[in-house]
Amino acid sequence: MANDLMNRNDWLADPFFDMGRRFNEFFAPDSQAKVLKTDIKETESSYVAKVDVPGIAKDAIKLNYQDNVLSISVKKDDFTDHADQQGNVLMSERHYGAMSRSYRLPNVDEGNIKAAYADGVLTVTLPKLTEQPKNPHTIEID
Repeated sequence: MANDLMNRNDWLADPFFDMGRRFNEFFAPDSQAKVLKTDIKETESSYVAKVDVPGIAKDAIKLNYQDNVLSISVKKDDFTDHADQQGNVLMSERHYGAMSRSYRLPNVDEGNIKAAYADGVLTVTLPKLTEQPKNPHTIEID
């Protein structure tokens, strides 16, 4: 019987195993749930990062670019709209707290970085430097 189950291609879709997965998620939520989901596109002239930050107020988003690293941090305060009149939690799937993420994006014109926030998506455009800086670690031999 166990071999038959293991040989089936859809054994993970079995309701028994799905219930076990849900039980584990209740006690140990997926760590990916608190990660800032990001797409980064590179073009000839820039990097464009799109970060999902639904429900985060614009003033709770902090951006920093230093030493070729773009750092994004957000903070969402606790919310209380998920309880009924007696304070019983009916369901709670939304996260709150602080999250941050960093991305190494070299050769960026720091003075011209632009950021926009609309519909729960933060878009950061980081234009590349037009001149490649000389490598300070290279030593010319005479």
